[in-house]
Amino acid sequence: MDLQLIIDQEACIQCSACVKDCPYEILELSPDFPAVIADKADQCIQCQHCLAVCPTGALSILGFDPQDSLPLKGQLPTPEQMDILIRGRRSVRRYKSTPLESSVIDTMMATIAHAPTGVNRRECLLTVVEEKAVMEKIANETIAGIRKKADTETLPKGLEFFAGIVRAWDKGKDVLFRKAPHMLIISVPKTGPAPGADPIIAFSYFELLAASMNIGTLWDGLAKWAITDIVPEMQKKIGIPEDHQIGYVMLFGKPAVKYFRTVQRDKANIRRVTYK
Repeated sequence: MDLQLIIDQEACIQCSACVKDCPYEILELSPDFPAVIADKADQCIQCQHCLAVCPTGALSILGFDPQDSLPLKGQLPTPEQMDILIRGRRSVRRYKSTPLESSVIDTMMATIAHAPTGVNRRECLLTVVEEKAVMEKIANETIAGIRKKADTETLPKGLEFFAGIVRAWDKGKDVLFRKAPHMLIISVPKTGPAPGADPIIAFSYFELLAASMNIGTLWDGLAKWAITDIVPEMQKKIGIPEDHQIGYVMLFGKPAVKYFRTVQRDKANIRRVTYK
């Protein structure tokens, strides 16, 4: 593998930060400047830690110029701001019908693509519904599939309560998709190194990013059950690859509700380990 490691020798201060921070120890000072150990190049997971940790921006790898990266100094939220963002996040079940602009959604998808994944495989597939007409079609067909199972009393064990979701739908109440204008499904290959964790991590990043943009989100476990356990044929219609498993489903859009303060939780359930 050609890692295209390029060192600006005038800018390099030979601090060896890149060598020390490489997760797979494939770099060395040879003798004065960083270089790839010949028989270890194929072990690179393309995490770009070496590019990020270089204090002078002297290292380029995989064809990426450090000058094109975003600087971190002075740009990060304060701990207090993150505390309020996390405490103030709400599950939104009421949405405006006005959709988000495609450019906004594109930016959000590009950002959460930076969420960590097992062995930096980055195999999360972000399946997003942007158009209201598509969202309505998915909702209608999913409800129709649930209705068929409810009418024939073939709903999966433990999910018989979905018959009530159909009854609510008939009365004009959308419990399943909350009339949200958008939906995000994150799936990963079943054989990946961390298929259970990777989508949840990405969704967590997405949720906090959305909260910072005043965009509402809802972790929609009901929709996940519906399209994985009750109407699995919806996965193919939506475009989920057969060799993928769905990590979760999230609704999002402009909220039709505004919250003015954080809630107050009981103390965290913490157990501190004392090892003897």
